[in-house]
Amino acid sequence: MTDLVPAWSLEPPTPDETLLVFAGQRLLLKDQRPLWSVSDWASSLSDPCRSINLFPIGERGGRRVHVLGLDAAAAPEGVEAIDLRRFLAQASAEDWELVGTASELLHWWQDHRFCGRCGTPTKPHPVERALWCEPCQHRWFPRVSPCVIVVIRRDDQLLLARAPHYPEGMFSLIAGFIEPGESAEEAVAREVLEETGLQVANPRYVASQPWPFPHQLMLGYMVDYVAGELVLQEDELADGGWFSADSLPRIPGVETIAGQLIRAALASQDGVDKVL
Repeated sequence: MTDLVPAWSLEPPTPDETLLVFAGQRLLLKDQRPLWSVSDWASSLSDPCRSINLFPIGERGGRRVHVLGLDAAAAPEGVEAIDLRRFLAQASAEDWELVGTASELLHWWQDHRFCGRCGTPTKPHPVERALWCEPCQHRWFPRVSPCVIVVIRRDDQLLLARAPHYPEGMFSLIAGFIEPGESAEEAVAREVLEETGLQVANPRYVASQPWPFPHQLMLGYMVDYVAGELVLQEDELADGGWFSADSLPRIPGVETIAGQLIRAALASQDGVDKVL
């Protein structure tokens, strides 16, 4: 973990504080690392804070860490830029938390520039980590969208599926957003039935992971197959089937909760929660 403590301050960054810099969905790196000192960033171009999307995401070691959002084409020449998904696929747990938090908060900031009630431009709240419409007195806090992601177990096999946008040959788990008025366990049963035609039972919560694309919180569950024939929801899934440990397709990496759940379920006869 990064020991990143949530903090909110509208004071400009000092030269010895830290920046994470995004140009669109690309993360800008300094010596292959995602952290810049404010002074290093300032020396990389003539107008270092030309974007209004500059704000603190927290404190680490008593100093603030900021995120700076630039237009997609605004990365200075000679600075390494990497796609966010590609970076996180190889990131340490510390960098995952830090970069993921920065990305989620940057999306929140960019998506709430205007009041949804009256259209007035929002501004940072003076005390809380929130965006604020002064005429309406309404505040927008950082958004988190809860989702379920599900290991479906049938004897020694798991149900894996692939969406059309996945990398070639990649299979993963059934997942979906929790609907208003729905519990996580109800969402598990509904998503599985909608996407696969299968009935499941005995949902067990295992673990969670923030997923910054753009602001999900993935809640991992294991369930047991009860009945039904596999019928894939065509607009969601391109392929799917039952797999055992000796017949696995390409699966997500261990940096993702999907990859962790799959490996843990295959390694445990008593339940994924024993090994994750």
